[in-house]
Amino acid sequence: MALNDTEAQRQIRHMVAFIDQEAREKVEEIDAKAEEEFQIEKSRLVQSQRMKIMEYYSRKEKQIELTKKIQDSNLKNLSRLKVLQSRENHIEMLLDEAKQRLSELSRDRQRYESCLRGLITQGLLQLLEPEIVIKCRASDQELVRNILPSCLSTYKQLTNTNSKVSLAQDLPTKPRK
Repeated sequence: MALNDTEAQRQIRHMVAFIDQEAREKVEEIDAKAEEEFQIEKSRLVQSQRMKIMEYYSRKEKQIELTKKIQDSNLKNLSRLKVLQSRENHIEMLLDEAKQRLSELSRDRQRYESCLRGLITQGLLQLLEPEIVIKCRASDQELVRNILPSCLSTYKQLTNTNSKVSLAQDLPTKPRK
């Protein structure tokens, strides 16, 4: 029976070795599966974080573009405002100069009369209306009455039409500033 005992011992060792081998294979299988699941989860987390980072930088890029567009627009508007302000200053300067020259012109009776004659005739030719009311400074009404026949004559020669022209009577006596 001792042989049997030896045989039994050998069979037991063989069974233990087989069980150990099965256990090692099972451990390796579990380790491999765990490693695979770990790699899948790690890959998913990395991809998820990568997407978050890409979205973050995409938003930042859009925000920077928007800020740049706003700054460009503000600079263009500022430039336009400067141009408009410069233009306004220039026009104001020209108007002041024109007022000064008109003031000087009105002191020279002969030149002023010639200028008024030309302006009235030009106005008549631009309007081409059968009835026209002329508004002028109260101080110029007498002069306008005196040159009006000459202006109407020139108008008639150029257009071959008549026009009834009268002076407005309801004007303020004080000149505008």
